Amino acid sequence: MSVTDPLADMLTKIRNASNAKFDKVDIPTSKLKLEIVKILKNEGYVKNFKKITQEGHSHIRVFLKYDDQNSPIIHGITRVSTPGRRIYAGYRRMPRVYNGYGTLIISTSTGVTTGKKAAEKKVGGEILCSVW
Repeated sequence: MSVTDPLADMLTKIRNASNAKFDKVDIPTSKLKLEIVKILKNEGYVKNFKKITQEGHSHIRVFLKYDDQNSPIIHGITRVSTPGRRIYAGYRRMPRVYNGYGTLIISTSTGVTTGKKAAEKKVGGEILCSVW
């Protein structure tokens, strides 16, 4: 079965590995996925990541983060805009995730960024996913 939405596949792998309390998860590499993982690290949802090349295939190894009670830091991660239903938002009508406690990841004309940074730069774009 071919993957028609690689970003949703990446988010599902991270969600499932986090719920199963895995230390790390490997994801096939793309520029968009790498930018999203960088945002997840900067926002404190994952410990670290690194790009790995094995036998001609490159992967992003994401090291997941847990709190003192060994519960995952990522409580939820969902895909908002899908290939069949694209969702866009201008900077004036940027939605908030859990009243500001979560993070929106948005693809703008200036690159992939968080919802707060996009609103500060006064740019809108496609809402890729939300994390809390």
